[in-house]
Amino acid sequence: MRNIGHSYIDGEFVVPNGTERFDLHNPATGEIIGQVRLGDVADTRRAIAAAKRAFPAFSRTTKEQRIDMLRRLHTAVAARADELTRAVVLEYGGPISVRAPWTRAAAGNFLDLAEALETFEFTRQAKSAKVIMQPVGVVGIITPWNSNYSFITNKLAAAIAAGCTCVIKPSEMSAIQTQVLTECLHSAGLPPGVFNIVNGRGDVVGAELSSNPDVAKISFTGSTAVGKAILRAGAETMKRVTLELGGKSPTVILDDADLEKAIPLAVAAGFQNNGQACIAGTRILVPENRLAEVSELIVKAVKAVKVGDPNEADTQLGPLVSQRQYERVQRYIRAGLNEGATLLIGGEGHPDGLGGYFVKPTVFANVTNDMTIAREEIFGPVLALITYRTEEEAVAIANDTDYGLQAYVISSDPARAQSVAERINAGRVLVNGLFHEPQAPFGGFKQSGIGREYGAFGIEAHLETKAILDRRPAERV
Repeated sequence: MRNIGHSYIDGEFVVPNGTERFDLHNPATGEIIGQVRLGDVADTRRAIAAAKRAFPAFSRTTKEQRIDMLRRLHTAVAARADELTRAVVLEYGGPISVRAPWTRAAAGNFLDLAEALETFEFTRQAKSAKVIMQPVGVVGIITPWNSNYSFITNKLAAAIAAGCTCVIKPSEMSAIQTQVLTECLHSAGLPPGVFNIVNGRGDVVGAELSSNPDVAKISFTGSTAVGKAILRAGAETMKRVTLELGGKSPTVILDDADLEKAIPLAVAAGFQNNGQACIAGTRILVPENRLAEVSELIVKAVKAVKVGDPNEADTQLGPLVSQRQYERVQRYIRAGLNEGATLLIGGEGHPDGLGGYFVKPTVFANVTNDMTIAREEIFGPVLALITYRTEEEAVAIANDTDYGLQAYVISSDPARAQSVAERINAGRVLVNGLFHEPQAPFGGFKQSGIGREYGAFGIEAHLETKAILDRRPAERV
């Protein structure tokens, strides 16, 4: 049993004022593995005050000083990567074969932002005006349970690169990994108050961050519903926001695709992170005249996915994060059946021999884009096959969604794939593979969010723009 009883405020591990205890579960078994003591509004205000005190000095640090800090943070997290991986496998259920590389990437977020910072220009010229990009102030960072430590390192790295101080509210469901990560960050020796971490509920700690006038910006990753609530709460104090929200990503398999390669790729895109990914390609668009072939191949591909103990090296799909999430996904599977979709594989209940919060990897065919399972974000390994007749119809279906975070295009013709990718309304479109470019912007269209993260785009999101004019521009004739 892990007992986590401290928050991190002003450079120190402190006992929270809050007294509520939150149980931590192993999603592979459902058993309780620990407890975390949650912070309250008083703890949040104390952390905000520490960040506010630290901001004036930290905002005046040089690029070189902040680059050095980012490199130290990388070293500190990388040194305990194995321990951090074990923590996330235990309390989230992500397969170790997947999470180990993700942990290295999470540590690498600090180096990626250091690289972006090296060439970033904080002072620019607009004809006669001097333009200064200056840090916005204290940033409230709110992260979700589906990749808690990765989101923390990315958002913290961007805030530090820009010269901002911050208060982090991680998911209370991820307290073990947060504790390991906090110890890593502390060991890097940054000035007190630059970052503060308060475990707590969204409706307590998150709500205070969203409304407190001393917080200038919110950087949030999570559901669209919560993102809207944050936006409303922050409007009173005109907070700047970066919101990375939900998705219902299309995977467009064009009619010239090699299906033997395309279908396993589509399954991997849909089932990534146990299906609990805002970027998961859960709507698979296929040519109508190839549906029978696609159906046969996708059943074969799903049967080949090993579902089981996330500690085993060959496991590809682990459990969902909680009983609540398990029940949510079961409701969506029933909705698919009730609305007339054809169940190809999977369905309700646990996979054979597994309990905990495991669900059967599930695929529906004969799905129309107006069905619930095609419109709403399920956040589990449930895929929907949707047919189209023409390329234009495929693009129209792909864009017929409230979301626009990520999309996938698969084709044997790279130029054609690029053309289709350019017509899809999503913040990122991946062509013929699963890729990540840490210097490229990431964020969503429509209800998938506001703003962009990563690289120079992530730094800019933490800056205000000031123009200084000290002479009248020449009169135009």
